[in-house]
Amino acid sequence: MNLLDENIPLDQRDLLCAWGIRCRVVGQDIARLSIADDNLVVLLHRLKQPTFFTRDEDFFKRELCHPAYGLVWLDAAPEEAALFIRRVLKHPRFVTKTSRMGMVVRAHHDGLQFWPRPGAALQRMAWSDHR
Repeated sequence: MNLLDENIPLDQRDLLCAWGIRCRVVGQDIARLSIADDNLVVLLHRLKQPTFFTRDEDFFKRELCHPAYGLVWLDAAPEEAALFIRRVLKHPRFVTKTSRMGMVVRAHHDGLQFWPRPGAALQRMAWSDHR
């Protein structure tokens, strides 16, 4: 399940749907509006293998790595959210749901940074890297 934080504009969700990317929105489809970050993490544990996309930098923390979910911080303008979500989902390193589980990722113009698991070193990858 692709789960969008409430801080991602709804027109970006509409773009994803037009591209055939299914997603749900916090505060609209799941949970209540303005749910606290701590409660969002609890929610992620209850859902079945969600990949949570947010524009909130507070989610880019190594200690949030957990095999039950994936987190992606979109370090980009609000109007670029759908583009970056699609880029992450189509990147060979993150193309499957299983490959995203346990990851905490930062997606930005220069590429990706991510922790693959708790205790691991931060890794960097350009958008064109296909390791």
